[in-house]
Amino acid sequence: MTYEELLIRTALEDERIIVMTAENRALVRNVPKAIGPRFIDTGITEQTMVGMAAGLALRGRIPIVHALAPFLTMRAFEFIRTDIGIGRLPVKLSGYIPGFLSDGNGPTHQSIEDVSIMRSIPGMEVYCPADEDDLVTMLPAIWSSAAPSYVRVNHKKGTYMHQPFEKGKAETIGEGKDITLLVYGFLFGNALKAKEILEEQGLSVGLVNMRSLRPVDEEILIRCAKRSRLLVTIEDHLLTGGLYSIVAELLLKRRMTAAVLPLSLDEDWFRPGLLEDVIAHEGFTAAQIADRVRTELAILIY
Repeated sequence: MTYEELLIRTALEDERIIVMTAENRALVRNVPKAIGPRFIDTGITEQTMVGMAAGLALRGRIPIVHALAPFLTMRAFEFIRTDIGIGRLPVKLSGYIPGFLSDGNGPTHQSIEDVSIMRSIPGMEVYCPADEDDLVTMLPAIWSSAAPSYVRVNHKKGTYMHQPFEKGKAETIGEGKDITLLVYGFLFGNALKAKEILEEQGLSVGLVNMRSLRPVDEEILIRCAKRSRLLVTIEDHLLTGGLYSIVAELLLKRRMTAAVLPLSLDEDWFRPGLLEDVIAHEGFTAAQIADRVRTELAILIY
């Protein structure tokens, strides 16, 4: 099932759902015909769209709003914070082409701080599916919740069959004594391949799909920190405020220490290019991830 198919089915089953977009119909082209006046395109007006969504939510509706991730999270931030966040309204924010998925676009169209921005809002839930199968597995629970949420929409096809979703729980693919790879979103596929490469080299490697970043699965993170020599956070996001920060905050709260290698964007935007070229340039291919992790583990051991 695709994102659009799930959206149409859910909207037809629940008349409270209103689908909105700020002239970003790539994911929802067939929705207007399916649900008629419950589809609203506000034009390139993300702030207006979010304000309207808050008003609809106050009147018992469940708005699912769509826009390019950088413009949804940054241009409309005050409206999200004030209109949705303070009232903790059940508005569902769908951010399109976040992180590396914004291939071919310059820095203005790159959303590499959205996790940090959205998780700063009290009550806002933040989710980052690994692929479209993970996305449609997660969304029924997210859309049926009374909480506001931000989803990094990932419509890329994957090869891994994901486990059932529970809010606040990560998906554990395996636990490792040497290394645990912690990843979310699009880079899950490369992390899975990196795990295989490292295991072929005789290492014990765990992998956790951190699909729910807020609420986050604290217990799996603590278990991995206790079990593995090295934790590796992998994210197409700036270092500040993302998964690395989440892990650091949790370890400090629990008065623990751990060896953590962050693989992220640090102090720079990613260079525009086609997706595969971007990944290679930034060092996030499966082979590059495996090499960086193996090097760090060797330094840690010796």
